[in-house]
Amino acid sequence: MRIRRRSTLLGGLGAAAVAGLPAAAQDITFFRIGTGGTAGTYFPIGGLIANAISNPPGSRSCADGGSCGVPGLVATAVASNGSVANVNAISSGSMQSGFTQSDVAYWAFNGNGIYEGRPKVEVLRAIANLYPESFHLVARKGAGIKSIKDLKGKRMSLDEPGSGTLVDARLILAAYGLTEKEIKAEYLKPQQAADKLKDGALDAFFSVAGWPQGAIAELAATTGIELVPIDGPEAEALVKQYSFFALDEIPDGAYKNVPGVKTVSVNAIWATSSKQPDQLIYNVTAALWNPNTRKLLDSGHAKGRAIRFETAVQGLGIPLHPGAEKFYQEKGLLK
Repeated sequence: MRIRRRSTLLGGLGAAAVAGLPAAAQDITFFRIGTGGTAGTYFPIGGLIANAISNPPGSRSCADGGSCGVPGLVATAVASNGSVANVNAISSGSMQSGFTQSDVAYWAFNGNGIYEGRPKVEVLRAIANLYPESFHLVARKGAGIKSIKDLKGKRMSLDEPGSGTLVDARLILAAYGLTEKEIKAEYLKPQQAADKLKDGALDAFFSVAGWPQGAIAELAATTGIELVPIDGPEAEALVKQYSFFALDEIPDGAYKNVPGVKTVSVNAIWATSSKQPDQLIYNVTAALWNPNTRKLLDSGHAKGRAIRFETAVQGLGIPLHPGAEKFYQEKGLLK
């Protein structure tokens, strides 16, 4: 969304200074990034990226030590219900971009999986693969849950309706021969699930996020938790059946006093619409991979360090936006 404006967004410039700016410098392009719940990883990563790619009118230039974002761009990270909600918002045009799990993006674009019988989201395009999202199966310490099969009869949250986590939680349970009817299933946001587990009203919950996830880190430090492995022949069969899954590991030390476990993951990708202008997405992609953005990502969040240019086009599940594709071709990442 592009607007011509001379407002307080111009960095406190006086009227005379604003009047002296060229007209193009006063154009503002608003660019929303749909993320996830505020307790997850999408939201803080979205904030870092929004800050990195923004360069409101009146900002100092990158060469002068100012923002190295897209001139005139005001990007904002918007909290949402996660992957499925972000895909829907991109499709409807209410968000210019958003984060989504690679599996959800694949299903939406192809009209299968959870999108079976629904219109394909053919406008969905990728800007970049960001990082692996690990499946966390978090159990209350002392709940007697050492494996997925121990979940039978337990009080467990599978995440909220509309989230990608809920979709994959069902696939994981099925891989181990469990159904929702065999557990006392609840459908809560990660922070709500964490609060109930802390109060002893919940035994376990699923969360898909880059580690360390904030709500889980807080539980580890205060209440005490155990991470339950998602491994063995069942996990291997799951990865073989669904190509968007990968074998993964949450290491020792990711959470205070919690041993690491083997698990599975999907990719977190940054998606947009084919209706977004090629030049805009080219500029956004270039800003994402600017050396100054590297500094922000490395210092701003533990998962920011996993966002690497070398893996930007891997495991996307959907086509790249032409603007992003052009950038990667110019940089030699694509032939």
